[in-house]
Amino acid sequence: MALDKPYLDVPGTIIFDAEQSRKGYHLNQFCMSLMKAENRARFKADERAYLDEWPMTEEQKQGVLTRDLNRCMAAGGNIYFLAKVGATDGLSFQQMAGSMTGMTEAEYRAMMVSGGRSVEGNRFIGEDGDAQAHHQPQGSATQNTQD
Repeated sequence: MALDKPYLDVPGTIIFDAEQSRKGYHLNQFCMSLMKAENRARFKADERAYLDEWPMTEEQKQGVLTRDLNRCMAAGGNIYFLAKVGATDGLSFQQMAGSMTGMTEAEYRAMMVSGGRSVEGNRFIGEDGDAQAHHQPQGSATQNTQD
C-alpha cells in the first residue's frame, strides 16, 4: 500500500522518494556511468546505442535524448545524477535548472537572487502561478505522475 504523499500536490516539484528511486534506478546508473571519460566519449559518439545498453524505459531514453530534464525527473531521475548528462554537454547546473523552467541562465539566476518563485499561485496543483505545469516549457509533462 502506498504511503500518503501530500507533497504530490505541490506544483513544479518532484520529490525523489523511494518510489522514484526504484523507478529511476537504471536511468540514474546510466547517469553515474558518465563520470568516466571513456563512457562520456561512447555516449557522445552514439547516444542511442549507449542508452540501449541500459535497461531503461523508452520514456527515460527519450528524456535523455531530448535533454528534457523534467521528463527525466518524472521518470525517476534524480537531478544530482542528471547533472552528469548536463556536464557531459558542457552545461552548468544553473543552465540546466534554467532549461527546466523555460528561462535563460541569466533569467534563472536573477529569479533565484531575487528570492526565487513566489508561493502565490504555486501552493497546489491547479492554481495559476508560474510554477504550474501549464506555464512550463514542457506543459503537462512536468506534472508529477508517480505510479
